[in-house]
Amino acid sequence: MRKVKDLTGPGLTDGFGIGGTDLGVTAVAPDGRLVSVFGDTFERAGVGGPGWRSPVVLFGDPRTATSGIRWTGSTGAHPYAEQALPYHHDSMVRGRRVGTVIPTDVITIGDEMYLHVMVCAGLGDVHWTEVHRSTDNGESWEHTGAWWPGDHHGGLFQMVTWELGDDGYVYAFSTGFQRDKGLVLQRVPADRLTDPRAWEGWGFRGGVWAWGNPPTIALTGAYGELCLRRVDDRWLLSFFDAGNYRIDVMNLDGPTSNLYEAVRSTVLQGCSWHGENHGSGHVAQLYGGYIVPGSTLDDLHLVVSQWNTEQNWPYRAMQFAGSAPLPGARPLPGAAETGSSTGRRILRAARDLVLRRMS
Repeated sequence: MRKVKDLTGPGLTDGFGIGGTDLGVTAVAPDGRLVSVFGDTFERAGVGGPGWRSPVVLFGDPRTATSGIRWTGSTGAHPYAEQALPYHHDSMVRGRRVGTVIPTDVITIGDEMYLHVMVCAGLGDVHWTEVHRSTDNGESWEHTGAWWPGDHHGGLFQMVTWELGDDGYVYAFSTGFQRDKGLVLQRVPADRLTDPRAWEGWGFRGGVWAWGNPPTIALTGAYGELCLRRVDDRWLLSFFDAGNYRIDVMNLDGPTSNLYEAVRSTVLQGCSWHGENHGSGHVAQLYGGYIVPGSTLDDLHLVVSQWNTEQNWPYRAMQFAGSAPLPGARPLPGAAETGSSTGRRILRAARDLVLRRMS
């Protein structure tokens, strides 16, 4: 993949009060605009300082989706991008200290949008997850009442991505927020998305895989941010492979495809800061990897985050473009030289640093 442009940072999002931010999971609103939801956001470039809020929403021009997203507005009554959800950082909620609320995915169903978030004490420490609804194209959000404890399904229902199928179900892959867990799959009727009782797992029992069983790990590994989207009649699953310090994309026949046999390629490779080359897809301290609406298999665009936890900048979202793996193609070779400990080491350092800077 090659870098298309930086999406946030000085000279790009200052007008919205955004100097440093990350994530940027994106969906198309009912009115056609791009809705991108970002995580911990600050007025100055980097992490810390004034204006801490999360999540934050920016609106983009859909005509620029594959040329480099151009921002046209934000939540709030003025250009300053306000926090999208009503809470205070480091406050008590349900008897627990909430440090921040981090978005994991957003989906449009009919005339409504739904946002899944993790309510956290800090990075990697999830109290619970919950779903919020917007009936005005992402301009405002309200709690739906749907929530799950942080240890739901053994802590594997924290980092979530979802997509609507033709059969009326929303399919969701999920993992933990600790970057040391595999993936599980669930589904829920689209009209019961906010009813936790309606969710059912894809699990292995009695020698067969079936819906209605407790979810079984569908892919072992150590994963972070996930993004499931239908592109050109295929199901693409992009994810941060923390264990191998890279972003991979799978091309699936459907959500229940065997993930061990699916076509999978590495589209962005983590590296040292001295080894960066954004033209060839080598990115230091990368994570995220959210599919941009309007992508095709031949022209796949991802929103990718980067955070230099030692220098505190860059802390930004970027747009990269390339192609998705095609059915029948051989997966690109991995990068074993990075070692399985690299991603987890970076996460531990980042977690310690952000807690100091946000305090």
